[in-house]
Amino acid sequence: MPQKVRIALDAMGGDLGASVVIPGAAISLTRHPDTEFLLFGDRALIDAELARHPALRAASRVIHTDVAVSMHDKPSQALRRGRKTSSMWLAIDAVKKGEADVAISAGNTGALAAMARFCLRMLPGIDRPALAAIWPTARGDSVVLDLGATIGGDAHHLVALAVMGSAMASVLFDLERPTVGLLNIGVEEIKGREEIREAAELLRAMNLPQLEYIGFVEGDGIGKGAADVIVAEGFSGNIALKAAEGTARQITEFLRGAMSRTWRARIGYLFAKSAFKSLRDKLDPSKSNGSVVLGLNGIVVKSHGGTDAEGFAYAVDVGYEMVRYDLLNKINKMLNPDGSAPPTAPTAQEAVS
Repeated sequence: MPQKVRIALDAMGGDLGASVVIPGAAISLTRHPDTEFLLFGDRALIDAELARHPALRAASRVIHTDVAVSMHDKPSQALRRGRKTSSMWLAIDAVKKGEADVAISAGNTGALAAMARFCLRMLPGIDRPALAAIWPTARGDSVVLDLGATIGGDAHHLVALAVMGSAMASVLFDLERPTVGLLNIGVEEIKGREEIREAAELLRAMNLPQLEYIGFVEGDGIGKGAADVIVAEGFSGNIALKAAEGTARQITEFLRGAMSRTWRARIGYLFAKSAFKSLRDKLDPSKSNGSVVLGLNGIVVKSHGGTDAEGFAYAVDVGYEMVRYDLLNKINKMLNPDGSAPPTAPTAQEAVS
């Protein structure tokens, strides 16, 4: 029997805390019964939810803390006030101590990235963490990063994102050399910020064996599946994510309104109900919930703060799969195939000379 996957949950994270985290974990447990949970947070609130989910209660251990990171805390504030005592920190620290295989939180994104970086440290050759998610597209799934772990970044950072994203895509999609595109305001080489143009020069000049750089990709190319991996710095990546989620909800509302407007539309809906359900599922952001914080010496997954129990369950599923895929070791090997620290990307001048 395979070893159980041990998942540490920040039970106080997100907009609704334990009232979403606990039912979400219970849903995921039905899909992955070989899971054990460490639940960090207010014991009274957690126990009240666990009373409704006996199977989860039997598979869980509760570690009490009444300190929670606010969704409005700045990362520096969260580190000062919540370090070593908050539910978020304790979940991450369980991974560092080897008590858990993965930590999952729906809490403050900036605080999670800062705490994870401080507690787990970065992989050799990686300066900053990145949020990477599986993005459903017209051609299948793509990996998109960074979705907001940090803001800004130079060309070297974008190259590191490309390498980490391609490693994740290789593992998840079984691709020998994933295609990689840089998100930009146009496909022409003269367009975009200097850092993006410089990163493009570096990727072409380095000709890395683990990825195939295809050039710039515009915003609409993400949904088209223009590349297996789409790279953006955290500011534009997060805007792209939120815009896509909002558009999906808007289309769903438009369809619901159109289908209920007349009796003929209602009859038509009855005949096409299964097709509309399939479309609704494709557009449901909760079904692609769960971003992996790449670049850390440990596995951390970020859930949307405002998700429901079903959405949080998908984030737990992502954490489970990352452990079962042995993602961390495989990414380490791709970043560092000879056992030494990954090479530092050359400057643009060095790359083209």
